[in-house]
Amino acid sequence: MGERILVVGGTGPTGVPLVRGLVARGHEVTILHRGVHESDETPPEVRHLHADPYDEAAVREAAAGPAFDTVIAMYGRLRRIAEAWAGRTGRFLSVGGVPAYRGWMNPELAGPGGLPVPVAEDAPLVADPGQDAKGYRIVRTEEAVFAHHPRATHVRYPYVYGPRQLAPREWCVVRRVIDGRRRIVVADQGLTLHHHGYTENLAHALLLAVDYPEQSAGRIYNAADDEVLTVRQVIDVVAEALGHTFEVVSMPYDLAVPARPLLMQPAPEHRVLDLSRIRADLGYRDLVPPREALARTARWLAENPPRPGGTEETVLTDPFDYAAEDGLIAAWEGLRAALPDMAFDPLPGFGLAYSGPGGRPRSKPEFTA
Repeated sequence: MGERILVVGGTGPTGVPLVRGLVARGHEVTILHRGVHESDETPPEVRHLHADPYDEAAVREAAAGPAFDTVIAMYGRLRRIAEAWAGRTGRFLSVGGVPAYRGWMNPELAGPGGLPVPVAEDAPLVADPGQDAKGYRIVRTEEAVFAHHPRATHVRYPYVYGPRQLAPREWCVVRRVIDGRRRIVVADQGLTLHHHGYTENLAHALLLAVDYPEQSAGRIYNAADDEVLTVRQVIDVVAEALGHTFEVVSMPYDLAVPARPLLMQPAPEHRVLDLSRIRADLGYRDLVPPREALARTARWLAENPPRPGGTEETVLTDPFDYAAEDGLIAAWEGLRAALPDMAFDPLPGFGLAYSGPGGRPRSKPEFTA
């Protein structure tokens, strides 16, 4: 028999697939939200409570109403929501963010070379508001959740991508496809690894926590796609999905100014999450492989383009200033052409252990068994 479940939020990019998954499992679902972002994809049997999850009085009033077996907090002031439902629900699940990790927003805080790869749930957290005020608030919120609900389950989200995402990183590539651009600037060959999570995959992670209450009780989980794509791979997958090809122009990070919105950080260091815990405890695997998820996202954005200069582009901070990009590319190519020929003697190689293209030649022209 299904449970009575309240989802605080439930109409956003990951909320809708979560709610649909709960209904499919036979649960009686109610969503608490402001009522300004209704979705046609929300199942009709879902009950709606219209209140502002950021309004403490409204949250307390909702908590004083009908009881729920499980409360899933995805939106609003999480500390106040956790406090309001303390002792009023059997289970409490919550969603937070990876800026809790010391160095996620400022790699220098993690020490030389930035964050470890990958970052596990027990990695050092932000402990000083002077280092990262947002990360510090996130950590204190997590502590408040478990203070009120010791057997809670808390999931740390990375950046989210998919339809209706308000910060659609992929739009930086999709719009250039639509605008007919043939060249795109990347930093350091576009090799930076930056963990993201597709909407349906992140919802699946939360659903697994609902499905396995004992295994997930009192636990914090990283949630993200199984595969971490480089920035260059993101560009290639998105372009291929739209039948387009780019000439990728690589520059050192300091010069690759147009690549900043795709990096989504003022540094080229990697940001990768360790998913071992959620895999071992809950059996997590992606519902949608990231390359297919990116292709779906690219096609959706092409069919539902954000308004030029609108909220999404403002959030991304990509000016799509093609004249400036072309000028930078021309200057970079001129600089490379002007470099003198450095005649190393002997020519540095890749080490004798390397046997790939350009490496040590074969000892025999033909293979013999």
